[in-house]
Amino acid sequence: MQVDYNKLMEKVLEQIKDLKIKPKLLLHSCCAPCSSSVIERLISFFDITILYYNPNIEPKEEYEKRKLEQKNFLKLLNDKNNYGIKFLDCDYDNDKFKKMALGLEDVKEGGQRCFKCYKLRLEYTAQKASKLEYDYFGTTLSISPYKNAIKLNEIGLSLEQEYQIKYLVADFKKKDGYKKSIELSKQYNLYRQNYCGCIYSKGEK
Repeated sequence: MQVDYNKLMEKVLEQIKDLKIKPKLLLHSCCAPCSSSVIERLISFFDITILYYNPNIEPKEEYEKRKLEQKNFLKLLNDKNNYGIKFLDCDYDNDKFKKMALGLEDVKEGGQRCFKCYKLRLEYTAQKASKLEYDYFGTTLSISPYKNAIKLNEIGLSLEQEYQIKYLVADFKKKDGYKKSIELSKQYNLYRQNYCGCIYSKGEK
């Protein structure tokens, strides 16, 4: 029986909605468009910090372009809505991704290389969240119809146990989340890339 991670997330949101102080969420984001509808969904429930850790993105110019777009988008949201969303930058760390992908270069997108990439980024997020004493960690990645929400949540929940910090289960593409992200991207004139990020996915395109 397939788990409905969206319903599980809604139960978590129901439990925390009336807390006097919002829990702190360290939310990994791959790009501004993917973060758009996720932030809209979660901002009423969490004190959000966006973590930009994406060592898979190449070339470096593309990485910097996406990072700048993410920062500009958060500034726009904060200025417009007084959200107070914070941004946590990280080192590029592309060599770590390349080592992780050794032997998996020819695996099709959506396979084992991607799953290891999920873990690389989610584990970094869990480590940071634990060190900086956040209440939850999570990722925007499940907003994409090309990302495996089951694998993402399995990895997140295993890291929850390892690092003793709550993982926010989610399948953000549900309830038209992906469609909403496209609408918000148009509304805010966000740069939408045409490949996931790594040179292997770019080659497939």
